[in-house]
Amino acid sequence: MRKLTLYQILAVITALLSFHSVFPAQAGIATSSLSRSVCRELTPSLKLELASQKMTFGSPIFIRIFKESNELELWVKRKKGYQLFKIYKICCLSGELGPKQKEGDLQSPEGFYFVGDEQLNPHSHFHLSFNLGYPNLYDRSHDRTGSALMVHGSCVSAGCFAMSDQRVEEIYTLAEAALRNGQHFFRVHIFPFRMTTENLAKYKNSKWLPFWKNLKQGYDLFEMSKIPPDTRVKRKKYIFESKRGGNV
Repeated sequence: MRKLTLYQILAVITALLSFHSVFPAQAGIATSSLSRSVCRELTPSLKLELASQKMTFGSPIFIRIFKESNELELWVKRKKGYQLFKIYKICCLSGELGPKQKEGDLQSPEGFYFVGDEQLNPHSHFHLSFNLGYPNLYDRSHDRTGSALMVHGSCVSAGCFAMSDQRVEEIYTLAEAALRNGQHFFRVHIFPFRMTTENLAKYKNSKWLPFWKNLKQGYDLFEMSKIPPDTRVKRKKYIFESKRGGNV
């Protein structure tokens, strides 16, 4: 067996380090034969569709969900903020308006969530999915319980957001591409309805009105800047900080 010279060893090490610097976000992303096939098939058409709207495949994404109208919005980052790419109809969601409170209540959550690469599930029983990260810090501060709250394929829900297989394939492909391209996590903001003054007035007698007014603060910041605000929890309430850029 031929021995490598010191120069050759250094060259190999340099090549390996270069490879990992080019693909920093790939290591933690699990795949399956299904996810690889779906992403491979949909990438060319999604690239064209994004380009027609002056967007780039692999750019950071942001998702908003509105329960009352059964809508999932997918936004893509451009230079000065996020631009709406597409609105997907939610095939099925369970429960009523209002947050999820406990395991088994069949409610879908409301609030501000984050999805990183480890939350993608290419082996889902419901085609493809990603975990929303419920309960988050806010939910836990209110003693809310539950697990495995997903955006997934199929058209059945027990607290999740079921999109149908075809719709979740596009969403999953865009999410995986953004995470592979360096987005550390993408935000998912879930609202009962579009947080307008008129809609809040319709539900002025709801016990959830104070909670929804808190959600509206984050909603309004995005509406003004088109950049999702930083979200923290203090004294059992969401607090927000406007952002000027970044990749999340």
